[in-house]
Amino acid sequence: MTFLSYYLHWSRGEVMNLPHQERRRWCREVSDINQKLNGPEPKSIPLR
Repeated sequence: MTFLSYYLHWSRGEVMNLPHQERRRWCREVSDINQKLNGPEPKSIPLR
């Protein structure tokens, strides 16, 4: 809920009024956009 409110600037009420599956879909879409903008996650560097 906080994730969507933060990125989409929606109120708690707006987010909670969405059906569960639609909230999940919006989370996936926002995550996909962030990943495209930020690039792939950096690979971890092995500790010596």
